[in-house]
Amino acid sequence: MPQLLRVQNFNVSSDGFGAGENQSLERPFGHADPGTMFAWAGATASWPNRTDPGGSRGLDDYLTRDFAHNIGAEIMGRNKFGPQRGPWQDHEWQGWWGEEPPFHTPVFVMTHHPRPSFTLSDTTFHFVGGDPAEVLAQAREAAQGKDVRLGGGATTIRQFLDADLVDALHVAVSPGVKLGSGSRLWESPEELLDRFHCDVVPSPSGVTHHLFWRK
Repeated sequence: MPQLLRVQNFNVSSDGFGAGENQSLERPFGHADPGTMFAWAGATASWPNRTDPGGSRGLDDYLTRDFAHNIGAEIMGRNKFGPQRGPWQDHEWQGWWGEEPPFHTPVFVMTHHPRPSFTLSDTTFHFVGGDPAEVLAQAREAAQGKDVRLGGGATTIRQFLDADLVDALHVAVSPGVKLGSGSRLWESPEELLDRFHCDVVPSPSGVTHHLFWRK
């Protein structure tokens, strides 16, 4: 089986933004409200942070469970890892996720400013330079035959799309959310139809799932 590069459960606003402007320590998604954008996943029975019984089943729940299926490594941009820019001023910062990050695989953080790798629970973060193809080669080796998840943000996903390296994408569009500015994945999902098949599936939760796979 080939190793795929997959985008899983990436959320965008109705106008195609994955995050807003003015990201900060207190607001990882800038002026976007993650509570609204991610509500569909948080309501599912399989949401990993669920503390009470219940939750929805159906397509939303299946896609939430599929997030980690056959994933052996993750690639993310530096802006997903944290709000710092430029040379690392604070090596104490170890991401938004606390002592047990949700990745459970090696994570490759793309940055022009190297820093030492570190491990939290079963997740090791590596800070790597290079172009998308070079970073993907490192992630594939670490994944040991499993697929690689491209975690975002939107700018990083576009870099890999522009390099024609992405094999499959799942993008959840929130029709009721419009950001107007920020980190944009697309102006229209039709931009990808020259290279991908696409199924568009509305969910009772209100989001619309766009499922893309290579032609």
